[in-house]
Amino acid sequence: MDFFFVLVFLGLAGLFVFGGLFASRLLAPHRPDANKNATYECGERPIGTGWVQFNVGYYLFALLFLIFDVEAAFLYPWAVALRELGVAGLIEAGLFILVLVFGLVYAWRKGVLEWV
Repeated sequence: MDFFFVLVFLGLAGLFVFGGLFASRLLAPHRPDANKNATYECGERPIGTGWVQFNVGYYLFALLFLIFDVEAAFLYPWAVALRELGVAGLIEAGLFILVLVFGLVYAWRKGVLEWV
């Protein structure tokens, strides 16, 4: 019986998402013209095409930043509850940080952190 409510909430969530998309498609005005479809660059006339290929290293650097930023957010609750966790919590957090350091060293050795 508990899973019934989960299925009901999943169905309602899907209804809200797809219902909102359908209502937006149905009710929103759609009058495209040359100005609306033009590339916009902060009020300046665009130079060249809008398609530019970037070095994949920039994306890898951004992903690494995101990963380490999220991991730092995971360490905050641990720091708040350190006294209740005791030595076991300290060891687990140390292992967590050690895995992060190994990941950072791996990325460094692969040259991901170097700008081209």
